Formats: sequence, structure tokens, C-alpha cells
Amino acid sequence: MGAKKRGSSFAFYRDPSLSDGEIALRLTETQAACPALGGVPVYRFGIVCLADGQTAGRCELRVGFSESVYYAGNIGYSVTEAYRGRGYALRACRLLLTLAERHRMPQVVITCRPDNAPSRRICEALGARLRGVVPLPPEHPLYQDGDREVCRYILNFDAFR
Repeated sequence: MGAKKRGSSFAFYRDPSLSDGEIALRLTETQAACPALGGVPVYRFGIVCLADGQTAGRCELRVGFSESVYYAGNIGYSVTEAYRGRGYALRACRLLLTLAERHRMPQVVITCRPDNAPSRRICEALGARLRGVVPLPPEHPLYQDGDREVCRYILNFDAFR
């Protein structure tokens, strides 16, 4: 376990050491209180393919809960087109879940657009349960980007402990 960087009331792991042998998550940034997400702390990572050392995408873990996280989720990810179809998003999410557990989060919210079948399959493969399709409020950044609703999945860690 890496040393933690002390913030006001939240401690980041400086080197979370997240790898599964095929990919590694390389920490690119931490943000102590992301205003767009209601002030929750955020880890941002590059998804690195260990076979070629190239960055295959990005992901982030939003630690904690806020009204904005209710719609945006605790986990976000994106894989570049050249690396899609290799399971990297699912692998990255599994690694992020280990970090969420280290932070003793009782559950993780993951959201996606209703028409995003690959992301929906990832949520289901992780064991998250669909809690419904939620309309976005007009003031939310996702709404302002053109989305009108999201599928809201919940993964309760207590079910796995």
C-alpha cells in the first residue's frame, strides 16, 4: 500500500499500485474537492497496456457521494478506439473497485447513457445492479452536454464481504 497524501479530511494514496498483469492504472492527477462533482475527491488515471506500454484510455474514481455523483457516478472511463474490445474498461473498473474498497466506500455508483450497451455490459459484469433510468436535471453538466437521462447502477460492497 502506498503512502497517503494528507488533505483536509481526506487522504489520497500517492501510489495506489493498481495493476492486473495486463493493464496498469497510472495516477495522473488527484483533485481534493472537484467542484463539478459537488466537492468530492477524485483520482484520475491513464489506462496503460502493459504489452506495449501505451496509454489505452483513462479512468477516474470519485470518492464519496454528492448530488452530482448521483448522476455522474463514482467511476468514469474511456478507452481509445484502437484498444476497444480487449476488456480494458472492465479491467480498469475492477482495479478502481479495489481502490474504492481501500477507502471503505460502502457502495459505488456507475452511470451510463441508456444507449451505451458496452458500458451497460461492464456494469453488469462487475455485479452492479440497475436501479433505474434517471432523468438528468437541466443544470447538470451531462444535461448541458446533450444527455437527458442515465442508467444508474449500484454495486454494494457489503454483498461481497
